Amino acid sequence: MALKNQYLADLLEKVKQRNQGEPEFIQAVTEVFMSLEPVAEKRPDLIEAGVFERIVEPERQIIFRVPWVDDNGVTQVNRGFRIEFNSAIGPYKGGLRLHPSVYLGIIKFLGFEQIFKNSLTTLPMGGGKGGSDFNPKGKSDGEVMRFCQSFMTELCKHIGPDTDVPAGDIGTGAREIGYMFGQYKRIRNEFTGVLTGKGLTFGGSLARTEATGYGVCYFTDELLKANGKSFKDQTVVISGSGNVAIYATQKATELGAKVVALSDSNGYIYDENGIDLALVKQLKEVERKRIKEYVNVHPEAKYTEGCSGIWTIPCDIALPCATQNEIDENSAKALAENGCYAVIEGANMPSTPEAIEVYFANNMLYGPAKAANAGGVAVSGLEMSQNSERLSWTFEDVDNRLHNIMKEIFKSCDEAAKEYGMEGNYMAGANIAGFLKVAEAMKAQGCV
Repeated sequence: MALKNQYLADLLEKVKQRNQGEPEFIQAVTEVFMSLEPVAEKRPDLIEAGVFERIVEPERQIIFRVPWVDDNGVTQVNRGFRIEFNSAIGPYKGGLRLHPSVYLGIIKFLGFEQIFKNSLTTLPMGGGKGGSDFNPKGKSDGEVMRFCQSFMTELCKHIGPDTDVPAGDIGTGAREIGYMFGQYKRIRNEFTGVLTGKGLTFGGSLARTEATGYGVCYFTDELLKANGKSFKDQTVVISGSGNVAIYATQKATELGAKVVALSDSNGYIYDENGIDLALVKQLKEVERKRIKEYVNVHPEAKYTEGCSGIWTIPCDIALPCATQNEIDENSAKALAENGCYAVIEGANMPSTPEAIEVYFANNMLYGPAKAANAGGVAVSGLEMSQNSERLSWTFEDVDNRLHNIMKEIFKSCDEAAKEYGMEGNYMAGANIAGFLKVAEAMKAQGCV
């Protein structure tokens, strides 16, 4: 689908020329621009202020080498990244992804999405993202520690509690955050809330582990209620088996649904009786095993190699919680043909543009990632507040604040979509609502 607004179409071509070889970033910008066409028509002042040109160009891109020594005494070298994309409404905020697929384009797409996601939370956080092509899987604790210490030795020069506050992401859990925080503290000789997702004994927040998964379900619940539906007695398919998928499964079940499938990078399980969440937690959080081990305990369940087949399982609601572009056009068609009426994203940009077109063509309810999975960064923002005040809130307090934030995010998306004549298009609503807050701040601060 081509852009109709000539200004945005020309700017998109400029973005494509400047960022060749970065399809994920171009995809993210294209999706946002498609939603912002009515804003460009209605707000020529934002064009005159150069807001659109500035918002697609990172304020700062940092690339550095990360040398570390493996258990055999051999020096390894990875590449580290930090994209400080936009600080108009607060310090840069966004996770650190450790995965072999990481390169500049991935980090830029994630950082760009983070601008709008953070804006939607209503908390004062700008957009940023970082990571490395280091793969923590199969590495010893010592190797992970040495990598994290080397990574932070360089990254610490660019971050701080009022400048840039990284967090976890794929491959970066409590272990990695702990090693990075320890190295930052050692070098800077200060104990500050420079990282979120920390352990509870050194400044972490209760409910942070559950936040993204819970948040997806809180957002979905609001979306369903606005359309006369609910989680009760619905069949749900969830991809992934990390924190997001596990706690989305937990909350969806608490809200009355039956989750029948989960996956990892090797394949997926289907249990028509409903997922045994305690077993999944044991396999993934404690033993760090593959999801296929599930069928050893539940032989009535089925394990299938490969991931895309998970979307052929009949369901009412799909929550993709694995990785970007995991649902393509064919998978989206399979969901529609098998009765799925709602797709709400727990991962970052898990649906291709072609898949999203299928959702709309079939009148499916669609909740975009930048709104639906904002719970994680919302609680990261709450962790920052607790660190600044030297306080620790209860799980119930944090969870209540998260629930209210997700309600407000849905409300903002719904109202923005209605205001710009696209009622029910929550993708457009999320992009518009997130953009306008940042755009007004950028305009007010002048050409910086």
